[in-house]
Amino acid sequence: MVNNQNLTELGSGELRDARRRIGTVFQSSSLLSRRTAAENVALPLEFLGVTKGQTRSRVAELLDRVGLTDRAHLYPHQLSGGQRQRVGIARALALRPSVLLSDEATSGLDPQTTDSFLELLREVRQELDLAVVFITHEMDTIVKVADSVGRLDAGRIVEKGSLIDLLTDSSSVLGRSLRPRGTSADPEPGQRSIELTYNSANVPTDWITRIGTELAIPVAVLGAAVQVVDGVSVGSVTVSVPDAAAAAFIESAARHGLSGTAATAFGVEVAA
Repeated sequence: MVNNQNLTELGSGELRDARRRIGTVFQSSSLLSRRTAAENVALPLEFLGVTKGQTRSRVAELLDRVGLTDRAHLYPHQLSGGQRQRVGIARALALRPSVLLSDEATSGLDPQTTDSFLELLREVRQELDLAVVFITHEMDTIVKVADSVGRLDAGRIVEKGSLIDLLTDSSSVLGRSLRPRGTSADPEPGQRSIELTYNSANVPTDWITRIGTELAIPVAVLGAAVQVVDGVSVGSVTVSVPDAAAAAFIESAARHGLSGTAATAFGVEVAA
């Protein structure tokens, strides 16, 4: 479904029109080597039969938007990887799409160039009211740009949700892969380790003290990691509590807004 249309049910003419409303930025910029940056951006406009004057105006506008006005007459081999991807964005926006599909577009870019590319995507999304669909295997990139996330397995979406909801769901496979991976100490004999996830907007800052006091048990922190998403601190923390109190601890943590899983005696985590 794109723009409330099932693309598999459209006729050839309707499908062609629907595809024009979807811009695509590829893993490799897929620029034509014998065309300049400006000529590559102009390509979809030429195919559509737009007049030369309108094409020149639109190309100039797009290259200015992606910060490449001074690179308009350069060929792809004269541009850096990040600049080529910016030309790709400009070309994808040429027909004023409502959806921008980024297919592994940051693969192969260095961290600084990736951040610059992502910032540009954020800007054009807000300015043009675009829906950006980002296909990637880079977990750090997802956390930086996504509002909602889906996990594909064998061509099917097997898990999806808002980014923050997934990050704070201790039972989510996708959420686990998105959370920062910190190291944790092993619990002492007779203690059970529990991994908790939380959203700072929904959890009291003194939750460890509150739960420990409520249950009259000691709570030891074995490890923790925190990341900021849209101004909200989202974290995971591993604690140890007396083995007999593990279930009660998880129930109390849930009442305070945390999601938890406890390790079994064999090291396998079970949701509670």
